[in-house]
Amino acid sequence: MLPRSLLQAFAPISLHEMDDVALQFRMDTKYMFNAGKLEDLLQHLHDGYRLLEVAGMRGVDYATRYYDTAGLKHYFDHHNGRSFRSKVRARCYGSGGLCVLEVKRRTGRGGTDKRRTPLATMPMGLDRGQQAFAALHSGCNEPLAPVLDNAFHRLTLVHRERLERLTIDTQITFMRNGREAALPGLVVAELKEGRTGHGSPFAAAMRQWAVAPASFSKYCIGTALTNPALKRNMFKPVLIQAARAANQLRA
Repeated sequence: MLPRSLLQAFAPISLHEMDDVALQFRMDTKYMFNAGKLEDLLQHLHDGYRLLEVAGMRGVDYATRYYDTAGLKHYFDHHNGRSFRSKVRARCYGSGGLCVLEVKRRTGRGGTDKRRTPLATMPMGLDRGQQAFAALHSGCNEPLAPVLDNAFHRLTLVHRERLERLTIDTQITFMRNGREAALPGLVVAELKEGRTGHGSPFAAAMRQWAVAPASFSKYCIGTALTNPALKRNMFKPVLIQAARAANQLRA
């Protein structure tokens, strides 16, 4: 667990203030590394970033439910390397917090387009209106059903000057049909930028520590881990990389 004093040392930013860096259209770059590096990383980033604070808490527990077709179209679109692909999820932020239905679409040039609509609670299945929303923004008209649950703890940092957000996810767990898989030693960080270019202190730290960008989809990795019979050939390198990162000694 991170020292509370380390998190409190960051200047806070509220959800309302984050509207200016929502980055619904953005470029995303992910990194995987061992949790033993996280305290050093946060100390390194302290001066350049603000830390999201919600209801007095710095760090939020997320709950996510993913939806897919009977044939797992969204999973296999990613597995088969389709340039245009989507995933549909309901996500709740913290206990009793905001809950939304999201469609996250990967564009042909590597960018991300994310659309969302509010929910009262986390739904088990999607109603007609929610199915229509998912179909409109994903381009898939097949019925969707829940296929995977995911939980993790997230820190969200916002750069003081650059159009940049950084999410840092730990305590990642997946649940499907009574089967659970966890990645307790793994950190998945995602750099979200409104435009490309050099200058991110986080990206510079990753280069300095020889941590290369990685492809990591919670939906796809969680589905592969909780469904051993499912085809996963294209995800094996990511699974191996994640296992190695989770088991590395503190640098």
